[in-house]
Amino acid sequence: MSRTARTVRELRFAPPDNKRLANLTGPLDANLRQIETALDVAIERRGDRVTLRGGAAAIERAATLLETFYARADAPLELDDIQLGVIDSLHPARDDEAPVLMTRRRDLAGRTPNQRDYITSILAHDVTFGIGPAGTGKTYLAVACAVDALERDAVKRIVLVRPAVEAGERLGFLPGDLAQKVDPYLRPLYDALYDLMGFERVGKLFEKGAIEIAPLAYMRGRTLNHAFIILDEAQNTTPEQMKMFLTRMGFGAKAVVTGDPTQVDLPRGAKSGLAEAQVVLRDVRGIAMTRFSADDVVRHPLVGRIVAAYEAHGAAAPDEGRADVADALLRVARGARGA
Repeated sequence: MSRTARTVRELRFAPPDNKRLANLTGPLDANLRQIETALDVAIERRGDRVTLRGGAAAIERAATLLETFYARADAPLELDDIQLGVIDSLHPARDDEAPVLMTRRRDLAGRTPNQRDYITSILAHDVTFGIGPAGTGKTYLAVACAVDALERDAVKRIVLVRPAVEAGERLGFLPGDLAQKVDPYLRPLYDALYDLMGFERVGKLFEKGAIEIAPLAYMRGRTLNHAFIILDEAQNTTPEQMKMFLTRMGFGAKAVVTGDPTQVDLPRGAKSGLAEAQVVLRDVRGIAMTRFSADDVVRHPLVGRIVAAYEAHGAAAPDEGRADVADALLRVARGARGA
């Protein structure tokens, strides 16, 4: 817990209901531990009494959340319910701020102001960039907007594009046809499609060609009309590839480019096409850019803190990490010579 002034508050649930209380707390108080982690508070429970310790603002938020969850606890609350409830409490939205997308997930909505702005930008612009750390919904929300456009017949097909760059690992020879070779790289896009449309419908759309996988290396020379095109992991494109991708758009097309500038897997010294595009295209009319931060992470509560810690470390000592790696390699080399 952070070393700020601590406040203590006692909360008692009313009316008393042991079943509702058990649904709220979860097995071994797992749900309470999630709230502790997310809000940086300490929660102690004895029967229907709860003691909260932490910062004053955090305690007020935790107390409000616990009372809200208790009112909803006529059935067991899953960890997902708790985590999403915490996020929604941190970023409350008005009804007019939540664009409605046509997918099978009726509860789909932007959870943070940046996510809501991202969806609005995609709907309003032909090219949108979603830039930020992992877990902020860049890819998932882009796929949701693509599914919405397809269901509304605003486009005729969805095209999924991703550079096949290894994330620091040697995968070796991948057997199979083109689709099977790039399948591992497109798995996050597949997962989002299955969640938003269902496995069977996605399979049928692939068979009809309404959903297509297009490795970035095979995009040159194509013109994509009436298509919703998503370029994922764009930080691993070169400037030449980024320009080539953006110029594939035809009539009635819409493109979304997503990437995390902190996770570039290009060879050392190679320039990222995403980094260059942010500078070159920042004043181009019709292009929107949404930048996400650790506050937009919609995953396990610790993920946001991990992202924030790395951002703070990188800002404080941008070269320190490289120095640590160099020192480690030097020690390994010395050890090898000694052996």
